Amino acid sequence: SAVDIISAIEFDKTGDHLATGDRGGRVVLFERTDTKDDYPITRHPEFRYKTEFQSHEPEFDYLKSLEIEEKINKIRWCQTANGALFLLSTNDKTIKFWKVQEKKVKKISEMNVDPSKAVGNGSVASSSNSSAPKPYLANGGCTDRLHNSSGNDFSIPAGGFPSLRLPVVTSAETSLVARCRRVYAHAHDYHINSISNNSDGETFISADDLRINLWNLEISNQSFNIVDVKPGNMEDLTEVITSAEFHPNQCNMLAYSSSKGSIRLIDLRQSALCDSHAKLFEEQEAPGSRSFFTEIIASISDIKFAKDGRYLLSRDYMTLKLWDINMDSGPVSTFQVHEYLRPKLCDLYENDSIFDKFECCLSGDGSRVATGSYSNLFRVFGCSPGSTEATTLEASKNPMRRQVQTPSRPSRSLTTLTRVVRRGAESPGVDANGNSFDSATKLLHLAWHPTENSIACAAANSLYMYYA
Repeated sequence: SAVDIISAIEFDKTGDHLATGDRGGRVVLFERTDTKDDYPITRHPEFRYKTEFQSHEPEFDYLKSLEIEEKINKIRWCQTANGALFLLSTNDKTIKFWKVQEKKVKKISEMNVDPSKAVGNGSVASSSNSSAPKPYLANGGCTDRLHNSSGNDFSIPAGGFPSLRLPVVTSAETSLVARCRRVYAHAHDYHINSISNNSDGETFISADDLRINLWNLEISNQSFNIVDVKPGNMEDLTEVITSAEFHPNQCNMLAYSSSKGSIRLIDLRQSALCDSHAKLFEEQEAPGSRSFFTEIIASISDIKFAKDGRYLLSRDYMTLKLWDINMDSGPVSTFQVHEYLRPKLCDLYENDSIFDKFECCLSGDGSRVATGSYSNLFRVFGCSPGSTEATTLEASKNPMRRQVQTPSRPSRSLTTLTRVVRRGAESPGVDANGNSFDSATKLLHLAWHPTENSIACAAANSLYMYYA
């Protein structure tokens, strides 16, 4: 069903846990089961289901008369503490901070009480029901108990009650419990498209179409607006924010992309409101290449920093671009994702597929990049110096699917890939009118394992793991 379609996917920093979010507002966690102590290092990582919880519910904005769907837009892992997992999840308006921890379910063993001397709920039978008031001492003491007077309700024998034992607490099996620690709400007028954790472990950002807010993880009722591109007159609006991410190592640096195809690198040390950027990354148009679709396909849907923080990967509709943050004159590499669709841009515009937001990712060693396409296909490119790798792979439950025509451009496949069939880039799986781009064939979300050479990708409601 539509609520089961995966809308977000993210590995944690160690790569031992994988989280997915879907359109139904659920977050599902997977845990790595194999360890390097038990298996050879060359063995592929294996993941199994760990737990799931309902992160968001449908809401209604009464001020704007708008329904807020429960779909999870982004998931980001936070630093672990005391064996618990922490993560942020967001829908269009509300961000939540979750703690997932193992809890031991404790049970009390049966109390060994002599049934003949028990009345009701284990109470000892009394010989009298005198309602006369009894004198009491300070701190709750009772005089007639101390002197063992004849008006006592009961008397304790010298040896105590041999049939009465204190209840013993026994631990049963452990269960995972997800608890919402914080709710960060009412800070965005427009739909949230990005959240990103800071390397300081204390703050994170959330971005919508026109603003970026800075939050402290411990403070949910206050945020700081650090980027605001909203013009005084909305008719003067020319671009919107499409994605934002913190630098992986420098807590004062972050980057955000726009619908005009530009990326701005900002430094939080310059000013409280970062209207001015430290660096601007954009590619100049070739003379005579402008068309009606130029601005639409130039919009950047996702950006990702490399692990070392030097390179920045961006995805627009047609290409992947790799940028060196020390060189703002242009990208160091450009990868054509589905160039065969360029003659069909008019059809893609008619059915709104041209506005699809594809994600991108980099391998942990920075030697490869990947992004999704249509017909459950995704593309892997080598970005090392001199690499000509350009592979098209399919996320499918049927790995023996017949191969089709191979790409005309030279390509070098990944070394060994399991459950993968290489498909040609000349066969997009659409008809002549380009009208078969339904949601079940769009591979929008994928993530690269931070330490292993493997990719997790989501095709509709199915999750696939590919290993190299």
